[in-house]
Amino acid sequence: MKQGAFTFVLHSHIPYARRAGRWPHGEEWVHEAAADTYLPLLLALHDLRAEDVPFRLTIGITPVLAEQLADPLILDNLRRYLATRRDAAAADVARLDGRGARVAAWYRDRYHRLLAFLTGELNLDVIGAFRTLQDQGYLDIAAGAATHGYLPLLDRDSSVYAQVHVGVESYRRAFGRPPRAFWLPECAYRPARYREGPEGAYLRPGLERFLADRGIRVFFAETHTVEGGRPAGKAAGDAVGPYAAVPRRYAVPPARPVEPTARTAHLPYRVEASPVAVIGRNRATGLQVWSARHGYPGDPLYREFHKRDGVSGLHYWRVTGQETDLAEKDVWDPAAAFARTEEHARHFCELVEGLTTGFWERDGRYGIVAAAYDTELFGHWWFEGVAWLAAVLRRLARSPVVELTTAADYVERHPPEEALSLPESSWGQGGGHFTWQNVDTAWMWPAVHAAERRMERLAAAHPQAAGAVRAALQQAARELLLLQSSDWPFLITTGQARDYAVARFQGHLERFQRMADAVEAGAVDAAAVQELFALDNVFPEIDHRSFARREPVPV
Repeated sequence: MKQGAFTFVLHSHIPYARRAGRWPHGEEWVHEAAADTYLPLLLALHDLRAEDVPFRLTIGITPVLAEQLADPLILDNLRRYLATRRDAAAADVARLDGRGARVAAWYRDRYHRLLAFLTGELNLDVIGAFRTLQDQGYLDIAAGAATHGYLPLLDRDSSVYAQVHVGVESYRRAFGRPPRAFWLPECAYRPARYREGPEGAYLRPGLERFLADRGIRVFFAETHTVEGGRPAGKAAGDAVGPYAAVPRRYAVPPARPVEPTARTAHLPYRVEASPVAVIGRNRATGLQVWSARHGYPGDPLYREFHKRDGVSGLHYWRVTGQETDLAEKDVWDPAAAFARTEEHARHFCELVEGLTTGFWERDGRYGIVAAAYDTELFGHWWFEGVAWLAAVLRRLARSPVVELTTAADYVERHPPEEALSLPESSWGQGGGHFTWQNVDTAWMWPAVHAAERRMERLAAAHPQAAGAVRAALQQAARELLLLQSSDWPFLITTGQARDYAVARFQGHLERFQRMADAVEAGAVDAAAVQELFALDNVFPEIDHRSFARREPVPV
């Protein structure tokens, strides 16, 4: 008898990197993520489908990532990237000896298979492959904000609206249907709040109102925002992947504990008076993967992420031990590593079944376990992680007590019975905004806010723009969305790519100002607009009026 439901909630995102540099930062971010994560994931899901495994999962693909994965230039460069990796591995077969040569041959065959999959079975249509799996009922693809803008720190509701609206419209073009689920960037939530303006005090709505207006049924939040208590796991800094770098560079202000709410991440709740539900990330399942101390990725047999070959750039070593110096790492054994994923999948499935039956026995209700992760954690940071995901889905599909589902399907079949007021929050360090707003990023936000206000004025002054003026306004809107990306302050805070992030932020700001100056001066140069569009061509059908001023609710 089924006693509860489970869904993976995978959040897929890469910042806009088309024609914006090469390795280690720039367009090869997309190529590397596709080679390590998206293509292996699609290949694994196709294999499960061929085995008649009735798997289900929720996967978010941010609009800016979907646009890049559908871009002919990026896809052609991805094809070249896979061929280059294959050839580098083949050269390593001859250069290395013993175990190293055997691993190189394994890489050569892997890249050959991925290249054949991309150009043959997928016909260079990565987004189409995800769309087909959704149309066949295996996936529910969640929408997201246009460029992964950090919504609580935006100054104008016109920008919040534009991030959501442009994101949903991009989703419709990519997947041929309206979305039901939505991933708030960084799980960052803003409740309704009062503000003072020229008209006096007014009420800014909570983010759920923007989602409700676009027909969204469910979004996701960090555990402590639903259950109360202190942030734990990822939000407390115990994480593998890019978030692990945050606490090393700062004395992070201690998180404020949220009063226990007597609510549970096992159930959905309506957010305030809206029809939109929220589901909290399950903490126990999160720790098994995210935790740098307790998670599966730290197993000695798994591939070491931080050590590359100095000639080919390929990874030939295993974790060996978490305290083992990089110089002392042992050679990776793919067969042994992938065999270990089956053991960890069995352990994880037993955990999920225990959580599900435990909630059923305690509360007598059909709950859900939502295990939320960045998709790129699997395959990229944890190389064997895609195989682990497939093994978990294969096992849970035959579980007698757990139903595999998607978040949106669960909410439709088990609508929330209670409402909840969520606090301002994120899944960043400390559970708040620190990762994106701190001493090193404080200079960025006034520039963003000034550009927001300027875009509102442009939208008001040119509601019926046509020709070159309209094209310049569209480009200004694109540059503003790209300026608002949460990736730039994140990369500055973590120190992973500080100079690159500063340059990207300043570049988008300069391009926005150039377009705004031209429109305001009545001197738009069509060739200059086209030049910028060739560089930043995301959201080709964007309407600058998406940034029209949102009327406040007076109090």
